[in-house]
Amino acid sequence: MNAVVVAVLVMLVLSLCRINVVFALIISSVVGGLIGGLELVETVKVFSDGLGGGAPIALNYAMLGAFAVAISRSGLTDVAAAAIIRKVHSKHQQSTTLWVKAILLVAILAAAISSQNLIPVHIAFIPILIPALLGAINKLELDRRLIACVLTFGLTATYMLLPVGFGHVFLNELLLKNLTANNLAITAGEIPFVMAIPVGGMFLGLLFAIFVSYSKPRTYKQPQDINESVGTTSFNLKYIITSLLAIVGALVIQLYTNSIIIGSTVGLIIFAFGGVFKPSQSHDIFTAGVQMMGTIGFIMISAAGFAEVMKATGAIDTLVNSVSTGIGQNQLIAALAMLTTGLLITMGIGSSFSTIPIIASIYVPLCMSFGFSPLATAALVGTAAALGDAGSPASDSTLGPTSGLNVDGQHDHIWDSVVPTFIHYNIPLIIFGTIAALIL
Repeated sequence: MNAVVVAVLVMLVLSLCRINVVFALIISSVVGGLIGGLELVETVKVFSDGLGGGAPIALNYAMLGAFAVAISRSGLTDVAAAAIIRKVHSKHQQSTTLWVKAILLVAILAAAISSQNLIPVHIAFIPILIPALLGAINKLELDRRLIACVLTFGLTATYMLLPVGFGHVFLNELLLKNLTANNLAITAGEIPFVMAIPVGGMFLGLLFAIFVSYSKPRTYKQPQDINESVGTTSFNLKYIITSLLAIVGALVIQLYTNSIIIGSTVGLIIFAFGGVFKPSQSHDIFTAGVQMMGTIGFIMISAAGFAEVMKATGAIDTLVNSVSTGIGQNQLIAALAMLTTGLLITMGIGSSFSTIPIIASIYVPLCMSFGFSPLATAALVGTAAALGDAGSPASDSTLGPTSGLNVDGQHDHIWDSVVPTFIHYNIPLIIFGTIAALIL
């Protein structure tokens, strides 16, 4: 009856029953708080106090949404979408169709990878680019669950492996600093090497999704008005150039200031000076960005409140300690137990970035007591933190794909995004995270 376990299970059951994720988080927070020994009033207060921790994340998403809206107005995303759609409409041979499918999947994967570093808009590109491609996806009869898996892989595996952009934050600012703060001897150059093994497991999961799970055609209703104008749209070269300059400017400023908000603001200023939108229209741009990313922002805020309640109950420490006392000195069982525990924690909090500070202080001394090497310890902490990010109802890595794939109401968040990504990524992460812990 550990509060974390019960709260996460309640949240998952409610989500699987198609209850709104925000409602599921609120209800599971109250249940977890009461089971953890908090009074109802105290639980509500802790939850409310914790909401403030999600405010910066929500503002980040709002600014990213505004930046993505400006990119959309420049016509840059339509250029890519139009090229793909023209290819789909002009070719009908089976061999050519396979190539078009491959090109489309590679393009979507490249966009997801680039969103973490080269074009640092995170998930904000999805509700801009993916709806423009739904007509092509429908015509090719691609399973949208496969598209969700491709997007989630690009969003998650990238920050776990590449120390640039969001990966710099995860690998260096969070994972490395929290490991060294707990007296673990490891360097920045060793972290990507360590994480390459669990990411390799995710890549195998992606291949399984492509060639086995979702390889069969799936038919969707094709609305008459979807993407009919894309492909015949005229593009303004000046706007395209401005868009590229804004992306570069936003990336440089974000890396220099380590602030998504400042980087996005600079990008929007470049868009305004380039004539993509007038300064007087900045209110409309920001409002559209909030509308696009608002739901995700509220879920992240609610997840911050949930995390605060779980920490206040002390149930996370209790869960880890109870697991560690019942596994003896068997490293295999210890690794599996720690990764499974990390899965429960991250699925509840919904963010691997927020999970690292919580578990690093507990896992590092625990790993040392089991005789794990510094590299193995880093693999366990990093993998345990990332577990659940792909596959959590409250994770932006699943919410983002849903925001683009469900614009016509034919893609369910839980059954078409969360469940597929959980199966294809969390299971390989546990297996390959354990392998990394045993061989490093």
